[in-house]
Amino acid sequence: MDLENKMKKITLGHEQGAGAPCLKCKEKCEGFELHFWRKICRNCKCGQEEHDVQSSTEDDKKVGKLFEDTKYTSLIAKLKTDGVPVYKRNVVTLTNPVAAKKDVSFKTVTYEWAPPVQSQAVAMRYMELLPKEKQPVAGSEGAQYRKKQLAKQLPAHDQDPSKCHELSPHEVKQMEQFVKKYKNEALGVGDVKLPDELKEQVKETSKSPGGEKGTAAAVGSMAAQTGQQGEKYACFRCKLNMKEGDPAVYAERAGYDKLWHPSCFICCVCSELLVDMIYFWKKGKLYCGRHYCDSEKPRCAGCDELIFSNEYTQAENQNWHLKHFCCFECDCVLAGEIYVMVNEKPVCKPCYVKLHAAVCQGCHNTIDPEAQRVSYGTYNWHASSECFLCSCCSKCLVGQKFMPVEGMVFCSVDCKKKLTS
Repeated sequence: MDLENKMKKITLGHEQGAGAPCLKCKEKCEGFELHFWRKICRNCKCGQEEHDVQSSTEDDKKVGKLFEDTKYTSLIAKLKTDGVPVYKRNVVTLTNPVAAKKDVSFKTVTYEWAPPVQSQAVAMRYMELLPKEKQPVAGSEGAQYRKKQLAKQLPAHDQDPSKCHELSPHEVKQMEQFVKKYKNEALGVGDVKLPDELKEQVKETSKSPGGEKGTAAAVGSMAAQTGQQGEKYACFRCKLNMKEGDPAVYAERAGYDKLWHPSCFICCVCSELLVDMIYFWKKGKLYCGRHYCDSEKPRCAGCDELIFSNEYTQAENQNWHLKHFCCFECDCVLAGEIYVMVNEKPVCKPCYVKLHAAVCQGCHNTIDPEAQRVSYGTYNWHASSECFLCSCCSKCLVGQKFMPVEGMVFCSVDCKKKLTS
């Protein structure tokens, strides 16, 4: 019975998004079909985030689980049916008056996420300060970008053992401890505030007994920036001053003496906007969830999961579960086998010859990956006296100077003229 339930759970997981078209490969992909243990489509090898999978509900559950048992429980709600924590994503519709020749019309914009601030004007200005193509307007390129970043920056398999493939009980326990630790020590959500308003708030807080940690430093930092022309607030990343009246992003774990432009609140590794301002703070730097975890644990290049086992292999400057160092095409185990790296993915010799091997311009056969060859541009030849020959006089050109012309090679100007004139 337990086995039946387990298999049912796996099947249901693989049904999510099944058949969704690939936004990258278009009609070349037959539709999303999740690989059994890799986090990619079996048809086109792209990730689920590259497919048009309607995943808002699953994304909200994922972020809800991330915020569970943290100080950010105000951002989640529990489903009445099964008590699953769900992210109370701040979806807002903003209305702007647009001046026309005779009347004033109104432009309505719905954002799939917006910072949870009371002032609509501050929320609107925050959005305007983000790059246009990254503003999460419903149905836009920016909304698709946000969806993709939720998948990349906050993979479910970095926090939920049930989303991982065949973890041992010991590995599950280690993962749970790891998640608990980063929730306590690194996870945070940015605050959007006007610096001048925050300064007054910080001063009031610091007057009360046991004021919040970091408020005294914040007041000192703000006071130090006071000059004859008023106070200046510099972005922690780009060091440029904030414009008066513009909102800034603050990170509690960094201390309120630091602030960022909305477009500067990014991961220090991938330089992408921190999706929904969810950050991880470590040693004075902002990380997205993925790259924070990468800084703490090795990640398997095969299944994309963090490695909690003491035994794993390292190859091609990447880490792999022992059972996941496999051919990217046929999934055969590569331990002790000849393989070739194609786009940073290992491919066994038979698959390489069948799918990726270069074709010799001389004999028109595929070139074995271990064989010597001559390459020029997109053209290849066996490095032999039978294949790499002058296209006119058949002189062997191995180790000799040659003149390439549209897939042909010549030993001299005379030979070139004879054949091309």
